[in-house]
Amino acid sequence: MRLDGSQDSWIVSVRPQVNRDHDWYRPHSVLAEEEPDACLQPRRSLVVFLVNRECPWKCLECDLWKYTTLETVPEGAIPRQIEVALTQAPSGEPFAQIKLYNSGSFFDPKAIPPGDDALIARQLEHFDRVIVESHPAFVGERCWRFKRALGPKLEVAMGLETVHPDVLPRLNKRMTLEHYARAAAALREQDIDVRSFLLIRPPFMAEEEVVEWTRKGVEFAFEKGASIVSLIPTRFGSGALEKLATQGHFEPPSLDTIERAFDGALAGAAGRVFVDLWGLETFSKCPLCFVGRLHRLSEMNRLQTMLPTVLCHRCGHDSASS
Repeated sequence: MRLDGSQDSWIVSVRPQVNRDHDWYRPHSVLAEEEPDACLQPRRSLVVFLVNRECPWKCLECDLWKYTTLETVPEGAIPRQIEVALTQAPSGEPFAQIKLYNSGSFFDPKAIPPGDDALIARQLEHFDRVIVESHPAFVGERCWRFKRALGPKLEVAMGLETVHPDVLPRLNKRMTLEHYARAAAALREQDIDVRSFLLIRPPFMAEEEVVEWTRKGVEFAFEKGASIVSLIPTRFGSGALEKLATQGHFEPPSLDTIERAFDGALAGAAGRVFVDLWGLETFSKCPLCFVGRLHRLSEMNRLQTMLPTVLCHRCGHDSASS
């Protein structure tokens, strides 16, 4: 197992050129979404994508570095971004929860200056729940202090990615399943909820393995204390994945595969399972049935139950048997 970051230089060398001159005092984007809570009641979420220094890990599949800076933002920048986000929040029903996603780890001191934590906690006091993301390596005392400063319930999302024993070490995440399990257990001991991210068809995984290993990943996450698992279809954009595709080591999942993985993961799940629908059209080959299939997945996210399959007379699709 290679956990030393020896692939970092190659991963950085194949990245596409992008503009990383981001405004330190404005979030990258702000949007509204809805997801069911543990009682399957709809909960409106304000999602804020913060701008901060790039994550220290260089995961093969990650393209989130595009939205980060090359240096640590000054103290006060993140609270200002949150202030701007709150003023830009879409209108409608009040938001029950806020997701502060920062393309890395919220508890990384080079991403979010620790001196801002108390002010950030005060800014968020009117929400019921605050969701942040973190690599397991940053789960520790700073997280506990932030939890104590918050009025709302804290939830930490961690990238599990996959439990496939041959694939996880090759993603350059420098994390083992034991690292994840220890961090999840520590969070639960502090009464902090856990959300896990899993990839649908990461690199080095054959098509015929996807459904089985997605299901195994979901089972592992819930066994270790997660209350939510989000399935993320693996897509091009990192640069490394494009290179791996030319070598036969990666192919994005088809919409058929995404559906089968979600169907298999949701059946008998011990908690809520969501599939990420952002940019889902890029995985579809048939415009005639795509809208219906998108609606089915969206409703399954909302209801947390299987729904009738979508049939298509043009491509012959049947989402139950494909």
